[in-house]
Amino acid sequence: MKWILQETIALTMRSVRRLSRERISMVFGLIQPMLFWLILFGNLFQKTAQIPNYISFLTGGVVAMTVLNSGLSGGVDLLFDKESGFLERLLSAPISRNSLIYSRFIFVMGITSAQILMILLVAYILFGVYPLSGLAGLAFILVVGLFFGLGLIAISMTLAFAIKGHGNFFALMGFLTLPLIFLSSALVPVQYMPGWMGFLAQFNPMTYAVDAVRSIILGGWLWTDILKLLAILLVFDVVSIWASSRVFLRQLG
Repeated sequence: MKWILQETIALTMRSVRRLSRERISMVFGLIQPMLFWLILFGNLFQKTAQIPNYISFLTGGVVAMTVLNSGLSGGVDLLFDKESGFLERLLSAPISRNSLIYSRFIFVMGITSAQILMILLVAYILFGVYPLSGLAGLAFILVVGLFFGLGLIAISMTLAFAIKGHGNFFALMGFLTLPLIFLSSALVPVQYMPGWMGFLAQFNPMTYAVDAVRSIILGGWLWTDILKLLAILLVFDVVSIWASSRVFLRQLG
């Protein structure tokens, strides 16, 4: 365990140093969810949406969208390491294979947590959005993001191993992202959707992540609803990680 911990920390810090050299990506990665979705989209539709206080309603969706984008891009660095041959050198080194996976989870969820806190801070400063569950609700929103993000990162890393070439990877991510957003309750409640879209939204794990965050912001500590939503997200994580582990075992040898 001592060696795995040291290896995981070293690989995580490598990702941090890589990100620090990509300052434009880091800045725009933090700004994009707030600027495009919360500020622009929220203000554009708050008068037309038949939802009281649409900005507060949308904040939960923006949080889940941020987790979605970060989670699905979690395998990008792994893909580039594979293409450059660095991953092959890592696999030939006397290090634990698990440390490769743990470091990606820690790094991506750390960045995602920072993005979530930034979104909630901006929503509070600009629009007065504050969770009815109080400060403890902020921490619980991060827990929901963790539950949702784990499955997404596992899927992304699996695709990074399975897909040849970053062009195909980015094309697939671009194809998946928008349908997952629009076929969820991120922008409107499920009952406002056309029947077929509402039906598909019930099978989208993002719907349950959005509803959990939105419940904490708008409803407070509705434990029955929150625990039910977390249980569904846990099932999503278990299935995703189980399927991914089979690919990892085959690819990592």
